[in-house]
Amino acid sequence: MGMISLRNAGHRAGDLLFCNLNLVIGDGDRVGLVAPNGRGKSTLLRAMAGLAELSEGEVTRSRGLSVGYVPQDVPPAALAETVADFVGDALDPVEREGEGWRIELALEELAFARELRERRLGELSGGWQRMALLARCWVTQPDALLLDEPTNHLDVGRICQLEEWLGRATRTMPVVIASHDRAFLDATTNRTLFLRPSEQVYLPLAYSAARAELEQIDAAAEAQRERELKAAAQLRRQAAKLTNIGINSGSDLLTVKSKQLRDRADKIEAQVQSVHKDRTGLVKLGNSGAEARVMLALENVAVTTPDGTELFGIDKLHLFQGDRVVLLGRNGAGKSQFMRLVTEGLGGAPVAGLRISPQVQAGYLDQALAWLPLDPSPLDYLLHRFDEGDRRTIALLAGAGFAPDRQSKPIRMLSLGQRARLALLALRLARPNFYLLDEPTNHLDIPGQEQLEADIREQGATCVLVSHDRAFIRSAGTRFLLIAGRRLREVEGPEAFLSEVAAG
Repeated sequence: MGMISLRNAGHRAGDLLFCNLNLVIGDGDRVGLVAPNGRGKSTLLRAMAGLAELSEGEVTRSRGLSVGYVPQDVPPAALAETVADFVGDALDPVEREGEGWRIELALEELAFARELRERRLGELSGGWQRMALLARCWVTQPDALLLDEPTNHLDVGRICQLEEWLGRATRTMPVVIASHDRAFLDATTNRTLFLRPSEQVYLPLAYSAARAELEQIDAAAEAQRERELKAAAQLRRQAAKLTNIGINSGSDLLTVKSKQLRDRADKIEAQVQSVHKDRTGLVKLGNSGAEARVMLALENVAVTTPDGTELFGIDKLHLFQGDRVVLLGRNGAGKSQFMRLVTEGLGGAPVAGLRISPQVQAGYLDQALAWLPLDPSPLDYLLHRFDEGDRRTIALLAGAGFAPDRQSKPIRMLSLGQRARLALLALRLARPNFYLLDEPTNHLDIPGQEQLEADIREQGATCVLVSHDRAFIRSAGTRFLLIAGRRLREVEGPEAFLSEVAAG
């Protein structure tokens, strides 16, 4: 039986990330590891794999257990390798010589496109690089599997295939998945670990059910905390009364009793547990408003690749104020090219058949965050782009989760999650009323995703959304446009399309 055990595990990286973690992960346990960005998920996975040391406690693995770990990114030095060589390098020379067939088997099992297997990794999309990382791990035939953000850069179809593969291939082994994809966690896990700086919560439930249970646990803890603090306050009031009476009457007994009550209050307050709240910094988007009914109209528009190849046509489409439009379609159907065409039009480029209300103030967020400069610090970037003043800009960055030392470091030194929060803050300060959001949840943690969903729903701004996040699509969209058969048509909702891609 394969097991990974953690005893009093904890880690500090400046701040305390987590502590007092005690659990055993055994065969058939598929654990969803949930925490905001920067709270130690990757560190914990690496420690479980034997690739890192925790600052507290210990991690043990059952004798002979082979642990497979899939990181978030391909090492830069490997980008020049072909897929087949990259996967094969995980085998020692003797294994590769005698069992080289395992390379093809791993790639075949993960449905890796045959025409891409001899391509260099650096030439592939982020999604295919992700699958190459998984194949490199799987070719070693591990007894346990640790996955760090496995759905990043994958389209909906590939995510569904990965869900099916995990359910079939890893059913009886220990599996730990760190992910911000709520639908994926629901489909692939049967336990959830909420990683926190103080108390850890481990529940035998998939994410959504565990999240509901966690909210009840936190609510009960908050109620208990309030009761204990009220009891301590009551003791202090009684102690104050006894002190006054004792002073006026000269009674030493009352003075001693008063001190005993204060000591009891001190003890209660020292034992009161603070209720955990995520404090990663959330950015609230807004809506500068508009009076126009039709924000954007397209008629007889051909959406093409940059070299002019037509992908699909639009006969007639009006986007009304307040619409939250989700663009659906398989990879290569033309979603990104549609976003490019609209972005160019909003930027002033002439686009035949596209009419834009003069009241539109557009804000754009792309999945690569390519427009975000890397050399300036977050503080310098915002100060030079927006007229908010030093003090307010510092306060805005702090509210978005940037500690003072982070505000002055180059943007290139930030994590992708931190860059995403900075991009959202810049988007907020631009005060748009029309949002173009291309995979906006790619690097956001779950609190950030939920905040973005709430802002989109509540602020009333017009949005065009492209996303592979099924929970986000379902929560945020009010209109759904499907690209299929080289045409764009409106559909009732996303479920038929999601079911189709899940079926292959």
